[in-house]
Amino acid sequence: IVLTGGDDHLWKTWGFPDGNILLTGRGHTDWLSGCCFRPSGTQLVTSSGDTTVRIWDLSRRGCILILRGHSRGVHGCSWHSCGDFVASASMDCTSKIWDVNSERCRYTLRGHKESVNSIEFLPFSSTALTSSADKTLSLWDVRT
Repeated sequence: IVLTGGDDHLWKTWGFPDGNILLTGRGHTDWLSGCCFRPSGTQLVTSSGDTTVRIWDLSRRGCILILRGHSRGVHGCSWHSCGDFVASASMDCTSKIWDVNSERCRYTLRGHKESVNSIEFLPFSSTALTSSADKTLSLWDVRT
């Protein structure tokens, strides 16, 4: 299965290698910039120019959680390897760590001078890596 998102505000899962569309997700009101499967494969996270991060349940075929808190479009998102946390990178110069279980922002990472373009958790750690339009990379201990 391949997961894509685009300017049409939709995410799609595609069967591979046939290329048939298996699922389509509707709900964002602007471009999709990121989409990522939960490590268990049962859910996915998407990020969008509409300033939201959304959690989708594949078995329910719908959005189960909308995470709001960024003031500008969200460029990227990723799951932590434990599956309980999602990270987002935004044009508002911040990144956020979201606790999926409590449905709230756990930490806001501030320090970049321009848009944060991507965020990834290092596998099996509490460290996140961000890249920014300010031409810097930052490593964050998301516990502090």
